[in-house]
Amino acid sequence: MNRFPSFRPLAGLIVLTLVAAPALAADAPPEAIRGFDPTLLDRTVAPCDDFYQFACGSWIAHNPIPADRSTWSRFEQLREHNLATLRTLLEEAAEPSPDRGRASRLAGDLFAACMDEAAAEQKGAEPIRADLDRIAAMESKSELPTVLARLHRQQVASFFRFGSDKDFQDTSRMVADVDQSGLGLPDRDYYFKPDEKSQQLRDAYLTHVAKTFELLGDSPDAAAGKAETVMALETALAEASLERAARREPKNIFHKMKAAELQALSPAFDWKTYLEGTGAPSFEELNVAVPDFVQATGTVIEGHSLDDLKTYLSWHVVRDASPLLSTPFVEEDFDFYGKTLRGTKEQRPRWKRCSTYVDSAVGDAIGQLFVQATFGAEGKERMLTMVHGLEKALGRDIDDLDWMTATTKKEARRKLDAINNKIGYPDEWKDYSGITISRDDFVGSMASAAAWDFADTVGKIGQPTDPDEWPFTAPTVNAGYSPLTNEVVFPAGILQPPFFDREMDDAVNYGAIGSAIGHELTHGFDDSGRQFGATGEVEDWWTDEDARAFEKRAACFEEQYSGYTAVADVKLNGKLTLGENVADNGGLRVALMALEDAISGKGAKEIDGFTPQQRFFLANAQVWCRNQTEEYSRMLATVDPHSPGPWRVNGVVVNMPEFAEAFSCPANAPMVGAAPCRVW
Repeated sequence: MNRFPSFRPLAGLIVLTLVAAPALAADAPPEAIRGFDPTLLDRTVAPCDDFYQFACGSWIAHNPIPADRSTWSRFEQLREHNLATLRTLLEEAAEPSPDRGRASRLAGDLFAACMDEAAAEQKGAEPIRADLDRIAAMESKSELPTVLARLHRQQVASFFRFGSDKDFQDTSRMVADVDQSGLGLPDRDYYFKPDEKSQQLRDAYLTHVAKTFELLGDSPDAAAGKAETVMALETALAEASLERAARREPKNIFHKMKAAELQALSPAFDWKTYLEGTGAPSFEELNVAVPDFVQATGTVIEGHSLDDLKTYLSWHVVRDASPLLSTPFVEEDFDFYGKTLRGTKEQRPRWKRCSTYVDSAVGDAIGQLFVQATFGAEGKERMLTMVHGLEKALGRDIDDLDWMTATTKKEARRKLDAINNKIGYPDEWKDYSGITISRDDFVGSMASAAAWDFADTVGKIGQPTDPDEWPFTAPTVNAGYSPLTNEVVFPAGILQPPFFDREMDDAVNYGAIGSAIGHELTHGFDDSGRQFGATGEVEDWWTDEDARAFEKRAACFEEQYSGYTAVADVKLNGKLTLGENVADNGGLRVALMALEDAISGKGAKEIDGFTPQQRFFLANAQVWCRNQTEEYSRMLATVDPHSPGPWRVNGVVVNMPEFAEAFSCPANAPMVGAAPCRVW
């Protein structure tokens, strides 16, 4: 939905394409993962020349991208472990038994419905026929608000997104929220880039849309015409969409107004009828993230025929459902979004797709079972100890800054002290009351889960913010920081090797999960996060002098990373990736400070031939070992605020004299920056 991220994830796009390593049989259990593995090193390269290659070279050479993946990394290896665990839990939960609890029944029955491939083949497009017929039956544009509200209740992305979010001016309450949406390509820029590859992607998208309409029964000529209509409408919406980098600025996406002002933005669309159709409670004011987009949406609706609008809505219904339907739809969807857009060669096995769908639809139901099997209370306590150590180190770092005045330091410490830490899993699980799961209706069950989630979201409008709500499911291999709630979240899914290994020394754990903790903590003070106060409201708590000093230092990172190559002829967008780059650099520095505190007085014992400081840097680097298709790399360069793996390693160590000292690098070594960038 491309809005300002309520959470700033550690790993960027969470791409749900989980498969086993290529050397394994399709259903073989994944290999064990270590927190730090010396066998992954490329000792033909000096660490001071190319630290990423030194730390990951052997892993890269022996871990080609599986045929059903567009990327393969140590993140994905851990996701594969978690997916194998989910499969075991779901297969057990899918066995009908009077002893099954509600969580097991929900998750197990949904998994069983998804795994019934024969039923999917028999039904074809029938599961979405009612929605398509409802769209086709529209006799005038006046019916659009009612039809669109129904589609949005099922979370079919079209025209715009409606939901709830925290009020930027008072984060203790939730406010209605309208934002840009409705594109079939990953980002607005895909519709306008003039280079040859971008034009080829647009042509491929047109072909894909046309083929999908043919699967619904249209003739080739009619389907091609509908594809052109879809492209025309989406291009108009894309033109009015705010650029991704600009959305990092809070003021660009928060425009509180009265409901009557929303209607005035797009007079051709009956907002009152739409809002009533969503089931949202009444409200007097809301946030319109991008007013120009809402205005343009009204213009698009007014300027296109009813048949054009029907075509656009029908496309997004079938696009949303295609991965859940019969083989022709699944394969056509994969051909574009997998093969063409990401460079993936093969579709994932069905059980992996089904496990992922269950986690996305009823994540707290399967999450309860996952936590019991993998994490428990002991892991939670150990992680809290590390988090508190990192917070202490960051506080000391703030105190020692030579560019920040005492006034701003005081406010920074106040914000740091107020950070809420969520570790492992929520204290209370969602019960999903009202969701209907039928073992013989997978698409209907997924629609019911989506409708429940939408109702839960809009039902929060006007209500107090829930401080206990989680943004991730427990099996998720990721972490995040929310500026609107000033909290860091580390699900149980990521609190395993290679990030957190109970068998490893402190140096390894601080380099891997410790740097991730530091990364998330410093998000509260990056170019966007620093504009939010201790309780989450947008607040200018910096002196002018400190703001200028910060911006000068941040500009150093923007220039540095803009000089790096993302893939082939594509450079990184240093402005888009600025916050993540600042967090990578600050997080690793703070984690090293915390490690020094943890091992103080214990002696510098070498393990595997490396000092604690060297193991710290190596453990951090090995987290980012990755192989990736060129197609997917190109996509991420446009949409992902994170830098590619090599620059999440080398781009950081060149700014750390501590790295040069740990590996005794000469002053002219490539991994020693002549003018290091530093904020934290």
